[in-house]
Parts: sequence; structure tokens; C-alpha cells
Amino acid sequence: MTRHLLSLADLSAGEIVRVLELAESPAPPVLAGSGVALVFEHPSARTRNATELAVVQLGGHPVSIRGEEIGIDRRETAEDVARTLACYHGMIAARVERHETLERMAAALDAAGVHVPVVNLLSDREHPTQALADLLTIRQRLGSPAGRVLAYVGDANNVCRSLLAAGALTGMEVHLACPPGYGPGDEDLDWARGLGGKIEVFDQPEDAVAAADVVYTDVWVSMGQEAEREARYRAFEGYSLDDRLLSAAPPEALVMHCLPAHRGEEISASVLEGHASAVWQQAANRMHAARGLFRFLHASAAEEVS
Repeated sequence: MTRHLLSLADLSAGEIVRVLELAESPAPPVLAGSGVALVFEHPSARTRNATELAVVQLGGHPVSIRGEEIGIDRRETAEDVARTLACYHGMIAARVERHETLERMAAALDAAGVHVPVVNLLSDREHPTQALADLLTIRQRLGSPAGRVLAYVGDANNVCRSLLAAGALTGMEVHLACPPGYGPGDEDLDWARGLGGKIEVFDQPEDAVAAADVVYTDVWVSMGQEAEREARYRAFEGYSLDDRLLSAAPPEALVMHCLPAHRGEEISASVLEGHASAVWQQAANRMHAARGLFRFLHASAAEEVS
């Protein structure tokens, strides 16, 4: 069966280490003569630049496609889109509105016996390529994530879910502080704990960050949630990662944010640009992590065919 990457949990702990090792090693032209379809139903800055350059560094040809150009489930089904793109490309990576779209694309290729990996570049469920870049950053700054504490403050969104999986698979403890109504559901917590995750949920952000090696936040209003903006701003009052909150963390704690950042909302400008920030290293690592992942999946697909 072709290896797809729809969730970070599609990788084992050892495979995550291997992807990170590949991300830090020289890039051989393993994709020479091959195209990679990069589908974006949502706008993208870091993801598009990171993945396009990762493909180029591996010798391949990236083709970025906007959502309106293919109209998944409007012009043609997700299954037909996947089968068509697989006629031309050795890999399909997509940033989609619904996680189900990725599942259907992967299932259609598997059913057809087509050995083309499908990669989740972001869905409403998870953001696994971001989590790989985060793990790469932690590895570079702190060494092994095992035994470290990552405190996530904010909305328990797709990034948060992938971080829960990242913690579970690397031995990193995750502390969560989310406003009432915006925390993880029992299903998400059970899923992550089933992967081996050690998770603590706190009522107050200060308690969540008190023992943190990494303090992580994300935007309060994600794409598609614009109508909830005012309600979310009220709910998240007191959850901003500013100098006050950072002072509750150990002095050597790193600050991480997946970007884009809204200065003065979920994070202050002084923290984003401060001495503790690893945010721009995170951003750079999006490309390196994608390159490592694409190498890993290409090698797995080649084994399936041989």
C-alpha cells in the first residue's frame, strides 16, 4: 500500500526521526524528471514557497494549482482530480478545506493501484507538515524532543492536533491552555493519548507555561472563521502570548508560532521579535521539513513499485 501523509500519526516515531534526518542532509535529485502537484484550496505563503522550493531542490518540477482551477467536487470529484493529477505527477500535495477530501483522493489512488503519495499540506483536521517543521526546530535548538514540555496557548485547532500527535510520537509532554469552548474535545485527547501522548489541560495560561521548554501559539481566527471574529476576541482575552505571559515560563523557554502572526492579538510584537523567538527558524524549516518528507515518501513509493 502506498504511503500517504494525511496525519502526522501516519508516521511512526522512528520514521519521524528519519524524516528529520533527511531534512538536514544534502538533497539528491531523487525527483528528477518528476512533477509534484501542489493544490491550494486556501491561500498560502509559507506552504507554497516551502513546498515548491523543496521539490526544486530534489530535482523535480512543482506545479501549483489554485482551488478554483480544478474545483474539487464542483467541476469534478476529488477522486477524479486525484486520478487525473496522478497521470502527470509522482506526488500530490494539497491544502484543502475538508480533511475528507484528502482521504478520498488517497483512497481513489489506492483502489486504482496507482502508487502516488498524497500529502496533507493543511486541512481542517491537521497540519502535519507544520508539525514536522516544528519538531525540526526543537531538535535544532534543544536536541531531542523527548522529555521536553511544549505549552500550547490558544485555539485547539488543526495545528494543535498535529502538535498533540508530535508530542505523543516523540516523547514530548504537551500542556494546553484554551478558553472555555475552544479547547480540545475528548475525542482528540483520547486519540493523542492512544498514540502514547502525555497531555495536561490547564485553566490558566500561566500554569500551562510554567514548566515549558517551548511556548507555542497560533491565530485566534483561522481561515473560514471570520464571522466569529468578535466573539473569539472576547473569549481569548488574557490568552495573548505577551511579555507578561512569557515571564511565567522558564527564562530559557523558546517561543514558537506557525504564522501568519497578528501582532497585538495572539502574540505581542516584542515576544515575536524577542530573544526567545524561534519563529523565523520555524518558517525556514518548513522548506527543509517538506524536502525530508518528500524524500521519505518518494523512497517508500519506489519500494512499492519495485
